[in-house]
Amino acid sequence: MTAFGFPRTRRNFLAMGALGLSSWPLAAPALAAGKKPAAKSVLVLFEQGGVSHLDTFDPKPDAPAEHRSPFKPIPTRVPGIRFTELLGKTAGHVGKLTIVRCMTQPKQGIGNSHPKGSQYIFSGEAPGGPEEMPDIGSVVSHRIGTHARHLPPYVMVPGTSEQEYNTKIGFLPTQHRVFKTGGRPHEPGWIVPNLSLAGVAPQRFKDRADLLSSLDVGIPGAEDARDAKTLASTRDQAEDMLTNLATRRAFDLPSEPAKLRERYGLGHRGQCYLLGRKLIESGVRFVTIDCREPASPMFPGGGNMNWDHHDHIYSEKDTNIKGGGPGSGRWGIQTWPMMGSTDQAFAALLDDMDGRGLLAETLVCFVTEFGRTPRINDRKGRDHWTHAFSFAFAGAGVPGGQLVGETDREGGYIVSSRAYTIEDYAASIYEKLGIDRGEPMRTPGGRPIYPAKDGHPIPELF
Repeated sequence: MTAFGFPRTRRNFLAMGALGLSSWPLAAPALAAGKKPAAKSVLVLFEQGGVSHLDTFDPKPDAPAEHRSPFKPIPTRVPGIRFTELLGKTAGHVGKLTIVRCMTQPKQGIGNSHPKGSQYIFSGEAPGGPEEMPDIGSVVSHRIGTHARHLPPYVMVPGTSEQEYNTKIGFLPTQHRVFKTGGRPHEPGWIVPNLSLAGVAPQRFKDRADLLSSLDVGIPGAEDARDAKTLASTRDQAEDMLTNLATRRAFDLPSEPAKLRERYGLGHRGQCYLLGRKLIESGVRFVTIDCREPASPMFPGGGNMNWDHHDHIYSEKDTNIKGGGPGSGRWGIQTWPMMGSTDQAFAALLDDMDGRGLLAETLVCFVTEFGRTPRINDRKGRDHWTHAFSFAFAGAGVPGGQLVGETDREGGYIVSSRAYTIEDYAASIYEKLGIDRGEPMRTPGGRPIYPAKDGHPIPELF
């Protein structure tokens, strides 16, 4: 007997082995009636930790001197839109972007939690409800599936940060779970695990698969004919994934021209952004990039370089202060492993995707879980701030060269007539993909769950 209670027969061994290779969906339900989706794919750039909007997309040169960012506003290619000098390269591509300066996170109990804030971004729903909500990417997988048989519909690169456990499948079947690449794509020899035949010759693998498909056996775990058909389709897709050279090509960064790789930046962030483009181009439906430069002798004192700059945010090197603090373990916001690499990678991505025609049908979202305080604390840092922060969007019909919303003189509070939430962000993604949010998903107990039920698509993105 196996650990699952099935007889250990050759037939069941073959069946379980094939089914264990893959678990993502092949077929897709219909989209909302009468809607032509603006987006075929979504690329989310999740810069985790709370990027300071005051030092990037929403400069405040008239803020009190003792709290003002030291980085000057610079003009962009669109008159009237200014970023700080930390986004000098991205400023050249503002004609592709809509900058939403009026994002807010009004849910109580989330603002001081990076895990909850990350889960909020991944799912588009505030954690803590009666049902654990699945990631947006998992909902997309469930509702419209994949359009590349040999690749999963929802991929995270690399999916190894301290927030990796906050991706959730919720009540959805396990085949909609995120596929995480793991590792450090910028390192020589990096490969994605489980994308090879593990020493089995291709012909021998094919012979085994042909034998399995010809056997008239039930599939363990299949309670009815519909389940059996789904599991068989999963098995067939797993076979295609493992034998299709296009699968490995989708993750093959060395195949990209050296000059292009240099444009993105040869560090971890640059190569993760480039891998995001490759996966979108290869047919992955939903990609999330959640990366930061890893610890390195080049950046001593940088143990976890996310954007949680509670301490010494403007340090020219590490942010470690005497006595320690919650903002240690990263470098100052202006340094290469922080905004230097981000500005280069984001600008290169926008240019590259536009040149390849990918922006026409790909929604690109640059997001963070919250912003930073308009006032500098006694540790020379900025703390969490949920009242106002900035997101940036491009592609899939998003108007370029557009500012949405306004904050006050210090960047602390929204003063425009509209403010948008993370639920609105999620609703915008579903709307761009043509997903009918009025059509419920069902929990195992039959409870109807509506995607982004409290959100409304951000009208300026359409």
